[in-house]
Amino acid sequence: MTRLPDGRYVDDAPFDPAANIQELERKDLDAPGWLLVWRKFRKHKLGLVSGIFLLICYLLLPVAGFIAPYTPNERNSDFLYAPPQSVNLFHEGEFVGPFVYPTVAEADLVTFQWKFVTDKTRVLPLEFFCEASEYNLAGLIPTRTHLFCAPEGATVFLWGSDRLGRDVFSRILYGGQLSLTVGLIGISVSFLLGIGFGSIAGYFGGKIDWTINRLIEILRSLPELPLWLALSAAVPSNWGPVSVFFIISIILGILDWPGLARAVRAKFLSLREEEYVRAAEMMGASSGRVIRKHLLPNFTSHLIASATLSIPAMILGETALSFLGLGLRAPAVSWGVMLNDAQNLASIEIYPWTAIPMLPIIIIVLAFNFLGDGLRDSLDPYAD
Repeated sequence: MTRLPDGRYVDDAPFDPAANIQELERKDLDAPGWLLVWRKFRKHKLGLVSGIFLLICYLLLPVAGFIAPYTPNERNSDFLYAPPQSVNLFHEGEFVGPFVYPTVAEADLVTFQWKFVTDKTRVLPLEFFCEASEYNLAGLIPTRTHLFCAPEGATVFLWGSDRLGRDVFSRILYGGQLSLTVGLIGISVSFLLGIGFGSIAGYFGGKIDWTINRLIEILRSLPELPLWLALSAAVPSNWGPVSVFFIISIILGILDWPGLARAVRAKFLSLREEEYVRAAEMMGASSGRVIRKHLLPNFTSHLIASATLSIPAMILGETALSFLGLGLRAPAVSWGVMLNDAQNLASIEIYPWTAIPMLPIIIIVLAFNFLGDGLRDSLDPYAD
């Protein structure tokens, strides 16, 4: 060590790149597992962006009614199939702030359709944190406060209105509460059954394994879509929207567990012969403790990746059933229910904004797939 005039000490030893690399590798080995996973995951830019996007979407679900300017079933009979309206900031080159132009519906006697005429001479600023139709914040707190509302004498249909004059933008926000939640409930049921049956079959083997395998093969041999339709059609028509929502979620979870159960079984068959499992058994650990404490933790990475890749399948399943009229039904609002109203191709050709609910479905499913790919790569110990 050499002492400088200012009192600082400098190391005289030559720089050793190999020793520096070894020190970095030692720090990586000492780092907790979740930190190593995070370091690999944040390099997967598409997965990281998708994860942030999905997190924001789920955080906004409880406050969807606050963001939406209208309630989901609020009708405006004077604006049936109204086209999307734009929110403007400038009027005749002058900054005004967020405002809309008033729109008037007029009957076209030639085409026998409503024609919407915009009066661009009047500027009507949007109202923020205003009082409008009542809704339940987070499903519990009744309130009338909205983020923004249409000024008196105008409407604010950002993505147009449907055949009953309901705001498509507001209905998509409310529909996300059901369409995004159905995947979480369905995957919970699927994981409970898949991990339970798969771990029992893989750990105990013998006749138990044979019985569970035959059950899995029977379920996987049945055509998926007709089975969905049959089970959904069996739901009583007099049930309320909440009851139908939960039973559809459970149906989707019940039909999804066999694939996970086979994966868990195969992993347990290989892990149960490991020395640490045998040591735990010899020390008197019960079968449940061995499964919970020693086998499942080695399978966590696969479970996380499977969950993120299975949720979009649940969302698509609910959308398909609701689109066919066998899932959620009005007055419940989901993206599938909204697409059920857009089955007429001629109507979509004339009013293309009625097909907008397809876009959030596509975006959410892609985001879950990208997130699943990123997690799978990050949790794989053999990935580069």
